[in-house]
Amino acid sequence: MNTLTSRIRVAASGTGSVTFAAPEGHVTVPWSELHQDALKMAAGLQSRGVKTGDHVALLGPTSRPLVTAIQAVWFAGATLIVLPLPMRLGSLEEFVDQTRERVRQADVDLLVIDADLAPFYEAQPGDPSTIGFSDLVGGDHQTLSAPDEDPDRLAILQFTSGSTSEPKGVMLPDHTVCANLDAITEATSLTREHDVLVSWLPLYHDMGLVGMLTLPMATGCDLVLGAPQDFLAAPVRWMEWISRYGGTATAGPNFSWVLATRALRKHNETLDLSRLRVALNGAEPVDPETVRGFIAAGERHGFRPGGVFPAFGMAELAIAGTFPVPMAGLRTDVVDARVLEHEQYAAEVSPGAEGARELVRLGWPVPGLEIRIVDSSGQIQGDREVGELQLRGTSVTSGYYRNEQATEELFQDGWLRTGDLAYTIEGEMVMCGRIKDVIIVGGRNVFPQDVERVAGDVAEVRSGNVIAFGIEGRHGKQSLVVVAESRANDLDTVRRTLAKRVREAVGLPAKDIVLVPPGSLPKTSSGKLQRSLCRTRYLAGDLALSPAPVEVD
Repeated sequence: MNTLTSRIRVAASGTGSVTFAAPEGHVTVPWSELHQDALKMAAGLQSRGVKTGDHVALLGPTSRPLVTAIQAVWFAGATLIVLPLPMRLGSLEEFVDQTRERVRQADVDLLVIDADLAPFYEAQPGDPSTIGFSDLVGGDHQTLSAPDEDPDRLAILQFTSGSTSEPKGVMLPDHTVCANLDAITEATSLTREHDVLVSWLPLYHDMGLVGMLTLPMATGCDLVLGAPQDFLAAPVRWMEWISRYGGTATAGPNFSWVLATRALRKHNETLDLSRLRVALNGAEPVDPETVRGFIAAGERHGFRPGGVFPAFGMAELAIAGTFPVPMAGLRTDVVDARVLEHEQYAAEVSPGAEGARELVRLGWPVPGLEIRIVDSSGQIQGDREVGELQLRGTSVTSGYYRNEQATEELFQDGWLRTGDLAYTIEGEMVMCGRIKDVIIVGGRNVFPQDVERVAGDVAEVRSGNVIAFGIEGRHGKQSLVVVAESRANDLDTVRRTLAKRVREAVGLPAKDIVLVPPGSLPKTSSGKLQRSLCRTRYLAGDLALSPAPVEVD
């Protein structure tokens, strides 16, 4: 079973199911039934001219039709592209422009679009054919021409989040996806008999598509699947789904665990989180205080502290990169921030030491991958020496679609360059931050997340909605700028408080503190802060400001 289609076919012969969880009710569908629907839909795709190797894009909310179509694309022999949805109503024009650009970049042959979104996407000359999900219902699976089982075919074209640059199409061949699914299964000891996965993650994001949908679809594990908007409207639903169905594994970025923690603290009824053994925190920097907060909030609901699972992954790896040992819980490394910033070395200190910085240990490479840390000249670093994290192995992308320059820059001597600063402790990886985001001031490498964490703790500032970046000043020296969302009436007081807190925490004065209205910071389709875009808008004077910012000393 070396292909996705062969694995899905076998998984569909089992007793597993997918439950679509929605506020209006839950619907459980056996994988076997969904598979039969997918074969009919695949026949429908072929009847509309889809051939082996064609690119089919799907645009729609999390639903049974979308999940069925995802499987159908593969059984029709085509490459899958799941397109992002708009983050907020105010971004519809930007969403349409980005959708058309991704469709163009991916050479899409057919776009399948949800009926509610179709009115926003008007066909233009050169656009591919467009049909609705309902147009593919009712096909005859007996007319399906099954494509050859080809492990080398392009299974998924996954766009990067665009948190530090323009989104690029990551090519994920069939064998690459299968290798990562095997790695996840082995690293988490996942079994169809005992595990129930629960997810609200968007299916246009690699963690949601590969890690939380394709994995159970290809192994036959039970899956409980909700929509991102339903989780964001009431974060406690995520925890309720885990309790109701005995969820054993789930995943989310750091901000989602903050929301879950708040929801649990306010929830009066007792839930059952006792079976949860893989509560994966990834996709953005893992904050140890966030993890501890969830552990404390989950205690009265039976959550076991060992279940927290800080990990590292990226689209260029299909998803999983480094995983800890299941049930090992939160493990951190406390280092001297001054030495880290000036010497790029993680010198261990006691937790209470002055200038101590706590970083989360993110585990070891999953089976099939290996890691190394190199400095700017390509020299391999030893333990605790900071450099760029690089990986190679069975589930590394073959490159970016039709982007030779970016693909060439992605690799160094056969190793995938992540663009992340990290170090190792006896082979285990610890992340410091993104290379492009580091603010270099007076010989110091200041990490923006340290500034953002402190700023987010200020009253009247929306936690998790702060961006810090550097700008060039006189004589080429960088200065610090902090942009934060706030609903406060007295904005001057908030700015002064922010300036003081930042100076005290990182020993660096902010050149500018800018306050913007809630919901206005640029984010990726998966909710990551876009520091580079925020910096560009700041320099161009295009930020949607609250009352005009004042410069602070």
